Amino acid sequence: MARPRNNSKIQIPPRVKGFNPQGYYANPSEEVKLNIEEFEVIRLLDYENLSQLEASKIMEISRPSLTRIYDRARKKIAQALIEASPIRIEGGKIVYDETWYECLNCRSHFNKTGDNDVKRCPLCSSVEILKVEGEL
Repeated sequence: MARPRNNSKIQIPPRVKGFNPQGYYANPSEEVKLNIEEFEVIRLLDYENLSQLEASKIMEISRPSLTRIYDRARKKIAQALIEASPIRIEGGKIVYDETWYECLNCRSHFNKTGDNDVKRCPLCSSVEILKVEGEL
């Protein structure tokens, strides 16, 4: 029997919910789902240029687990590029490093600064904000 999966720690929520191919009509049923933990591994390894060991420590998962997540993410991204499928970034077994919020008006993400409760979006001053839950 397999061990239950641990939550992966995520530093920053993705700034987008996905991507759509240009110049090709993509069928929504062909959508590729990229978990937030897979997005975070791509961000840490390919964008931040961290080693797998450094990234696994940040995410608080084992290096072999990180490697498996990275392989899955690369295959999904390759599939989306080759098949011209949209990518949806959502879900996963994660915990955020800090408390994050999303503005329902301008769709920006921001975190809590200081000890004050968040009441308004710092960009558009909207009061329509939602706490981004850590575990999805």
